[in-house]
Amino acid sequence: MRLPEGFKDLERFAAWALPSEGERSEKRISSKMEAISEFYAAMHGRMNAILAYLSRHQVNDMPEDAKQLLYLALSLAEIAPAVEWYNQPTVIDGFDRRRYRSCPVSGSA
Repeated sequence: MRLPEGFKDLERFAAWALPSEGERSEKRISSKMEAISEFYAAMHGRMNAILAYLSRHQVNDMPEDAKQLLYLALSLAEIAPAVEWYNQPTVIDGFDRRRYRSCPVSGSA
C-alpha cells in the first residue's frame, strides 16, 4: 500500500485499507481488540489532517494513494463503536454482518 506524503506512518495498517463495507466489517469482527485499539489510536488523532487532505480530491477522481487513505478512514468509522462503546469486536444487538452487501467506493453510483 502506498499512502500520500505525510501519512506514510500509517502504511503499517495496510490490512485495514479495504474498499467495501462488508470487508471492513469482517476485518473488525475477525480482529482482536488489541489490534483494533492500536489502529484506532493511530488513526483517531490524525483524522483532521486526513479529512483535510481527502477534501482536496473528488471521490470519483481520486488518485490511488488518496483512495487508500480514504479506505483507512472508512475502516476507522467501522471500528470506532467497538472501541468507544462496546470494548469488543462485535456490536451488541447489532445487525448480522452477513446482511451487508459489498459496495466498494468507486466512480459509479
